[in-house]
Amino acid sequence: MTLKLIIGNKNYSSWSMRPWIAMKVAGIAFEETVISLDAADFKAKVGAVSGTGKVPVLIDGDVRVWESLAILEYLAEKFPKAGLWPSDVVARAHARAIANEMHAGFLPLRRLLPMNMWRPVIKRALTPEAATNVQRIEEIWSGARARFGQSGPFLFGRYGAADAMYAPVVSRLHTYDVAVGAGTRAYMDAVMALPAFREWHAAGIKEPWVLADDEVDWPTVRKVT
Repeated sequence: MTLKLIIGNKNYSSWSMRPWIAMKVAGIAFEETVISLDAADFKAKVGAVSGTGKVPVLIDGDVRVWESLAILEYLAEKFPKAGLWPSDVVARAHARAIANEMHAGFLPLRRLLPMNMWRPVIKRALTPEAATNVQRIEEIWSGARARFGQSGPFLFGRYGAADAMYAPVVSRLHTYDVAVGAGTRAYMDAVMALPAFREWHAAGIKEPWVLADDEVDWPTVRKVT
């Protein structure tokens, strides 16, 4: 039975992007359903399959899994050969720790720099709190790369669940032209070069929905041409 993934707007929904890009890179087949976050029937549709009434939601037969990180854990168990978590126990523990840190933290950065795929690259000044978030993210990425990333360009060499959890951050740092170090930029470039990232981005910029809360230049809506 084909897996089904219910997601929100590809332009804005960072939580939806995480399991989607992980499944695409890992080659896990699935059907997707996109429901705009501002749709009048959003709560009715999503609430029927999600305990929180939020996206993303993974449907696997009678199984319903909501929350991005829970979906990634379920997929890792169902598809162990996909290698969503590192095989080494030390690296795997580290990957889970930084994935959970992303899941639970960095609220100032997420509020100041909402994911917006169609916005042109235009610098936005950071608040002190957001700047602290960026510093910590750079430490996380450089630390993982130095300890575990020798076999490839991603946090643990090959692309996995931890990278998927930080994929929307890559987009944010790029979109708002945040000043980062050379190592951070190299990692961002590797992520954005992925066919899956490009596919998500291309679909996002073609969407018709505009959500004012995620447009930092509102009432102007800046779009790449």
